Amino acid sequence: MQIRRHTQENHKRCRVGNHVAELMEHFSSMFNGLARSFSMKKGRKNEKCGGREAAEAMAKEAKKNEMMLCSSGIVHVDGSNNFASVFSRRGQKGVNQDCCIVWEEFGCQEDMIFCGIFDGHGPWGHFVAKRVRESMPSSLLCNWQETLAQTSVDPGVDVDEGKRQLYRFNVWKHSYLKTCAAIDQELKQHRKIDSFYSGTTALSIVRQGELIVIANVGDSRAVLATKSDEGSLVAVQLTVDFKPNLPQEEERITQCQGRVFCLEDEPGVHRVWLPDAESPGLAMSRAFGDYCIKGHGLISVPEVTHRSISSRDQFVVLATDGVWDVISNKEAVEIVSSTADKAKAAKRLVECAEHAWKRKRRGIAVDDISAICLFFHSSL
Repeated sequence: MQIRRHTQENHKRCRVGNHVAELMEHFSSMFNGLARSFSMKKGRKNEKCGGREAAEAMAKEAKKNEMMLCSSGIVHVDGSNNFASVFSRRGQKGVNQDCCIVWEEFGCQEDMIFCGIFDGHGPWGHFVAKRVRESMPSSLLCNWQETLAQTSVDPGVDVDEGKRQLYRFNVWKHSYLKTCAAIDQELKQHRKIDSFYSGTTALSIVRQGELIVIANVGDSRAVLATKSDEGSLVAVQLTVDFKPNLPQEEERITQCQGRVFCLEDEPGVHRVWLPDAESPGLAMSRAFGDYCIKGHGLISVPEVTHRSISSRDQFVVLATDGVWDVISNKEAVEIVSSTADKAKAAKRLVECAEHAWKRKRRGIAVDDISAICLFFHSSL
């Protein structure tokens, strides 16, 4: 397990103000400067590509400066309120199809962090998951910058904090919707990855100051730990597990001639099937890839929500269904909060889930299990 640190000198390079107008001006200038550093041909298409290339350049720089983590470990940038513990363990089904990413100072913004967790499935699932992990942050960053530029606010207008948060959320929501649509289209056209019968879920959050934005495609889950009036920790589920038997999901699938039912040897496990074939049998109703059934109700549209972090909110857990199939929200919060060393929080949660699998689901192969624990107050 490696400790990711960053110097105060590097902090200063990315320091920006908190005011929305200042943030937009700073980011646009920085973004355009990076874009201009690339030798691009003239034309609308190449100008549009410049923003994406600039975002990808930021990603490479973040990885070089140890501000991006794509494996088990921790992210702790000096001076930041964020502390992230990450751990992933291969199950008993073959190659690990789970993968994660944490990017501190997301987009060179001191008050932002991006966390994502992806659960692949199918023969090419691990390739699909890694591809989405690679493309989502940069694409989201590019779309965020473009949306900010299109929805600029008058810096002379005094906006209260509630409206400011709502404005920021709407920018992120629009950016996420655009990003996920583009990723699914790009994945379909990818020449080296066969995602016709393979796909991935994607759960990610962006923290911008005291705002967290959650975007969910699939059945991974985000759970918040917050303090009650009495001072005890309470688990609050922030996302919906998009299973095929959810009323609104099943209605959409059946309207598109897809089918939802359980196999005899899997009672309670609802899957999505083609109209006239017992395939592919997906256990989620939203995913990237899986083009064999995209026309029959499976979608890659994320549910995007937000929350303003208060002093009561302690941490959030992002985990694949390998955790939630055997661990309750309350148990997960208790496991993480009772781990003395925050750096080992995600690993302990994964290990507890693995033991629960062997105890509760004897004879069933243990799933890949991954978790990210993002602590909001680094002094915890």
